[in-house]
Amino acid sequence: MNSVIDVVFSSAFLAAVLRVATPYLLAAFGGLVAERAGISNIALEGQMLSAACTGALVAGYSGSVAVGALCGVAVAVLLGLLLAALRLELGADAIIAGIGLNLLASGGTAYAVYSLLDDKGGTSGLKSGSLPTVTLPGIESIPVVGEVLSGQNMVTWLAFLAAPFVAWLFYRTRFGFRLRAVGEMPDAAASVGIPVRHVQYAGLALSGALAGLAGVFLSMGYVSFFVRDMTAGRGFIALAAVFLGGLRPWGVFLAALGFGAAEALAVQLGTMDVPPQLVSTIPYAMTLVALALYAWRRKRRGLTQETAASL
Repeated sequence: MNSVIDVVFSSAFLAAVLRVATPYLLAAFGGLVAERAGISNIALEGQMLSAACTGALVAGYSGSVAVGALCGVAVAVLLGLLLAALRLELGADAIIAGIGLNLLASGGTAYAVYSLLDDKGGTSGLKSGSLPTVTLPGIESIPVVGEVLSGQNMVTWLAFLAAPFVAWLFYRTRFGFRLRAVGEMPDAAASVGIPVRHVQYAGLALSGALAGLAGVFLSMGYVSFFVRDMTAGRGFIALAAVFLGGLRPWGVFLAALGFGAAEALAVQLGTMDVPPQLVSTIPYAMTLVALALYAWRRKRRGLTQETAASL
């Protein structure tokens, strides 16, 4: 027990939490933007996976990490626009369309890697490089703080800056007001001249960009290669963080950070004398508990409102 406590309060664990939480944060904010636009983005998992695969392959063949990252994000944006087109133009159910895109991404990335590298597992034989890390000269020498903050990947910093950015976007910009209006009452928004579909397309594109950045981090930041199905359910967990956070930027931030901490704890416990089967269930068990708490809180709030209305 003491060894577990020592691990949790170590600077190495705190640094790992920031690193592990990065894809959850970015994907969760992507899901939040889409949800606010009125379309549930179930395809977060597929967007992350496609971006991770594309980024690693393009970076490996072009020799440029930046080009690989941009191409990875671009593919995720295209998947976001495809989801929007399926929902808005063809009337497809967003949930079913998202699941279809996830299956397409899983099979498509495996096929692409096998076709190009003759490897069914991933791109470990291709030198794709890694996104740069950020060193803070003034903080690096400070005990604990320097060990936690300095040396983190640049995408990790972007992930934590995404929280104030999304909050500013929602509540301080015209686009944010329109996005929320379209998501809550599209008919009313259309009646005052807001181009509902254009706003929804833009929201799904931004959602795809954030999810794509999360995927690029997995294959070019967390590690330096792509592995088949390496997202491992992170997109779905990020979607759970969206609702657990109450569809609010800072609430989503805390929920995604909590899921990242759970996975980081699982990784740390994996190096100790703890059954690996138990360790591997921690992130998913926390997701189920969090969703149960969300459902209980929502039901309790509904009962409170009904009681107040009856009085």
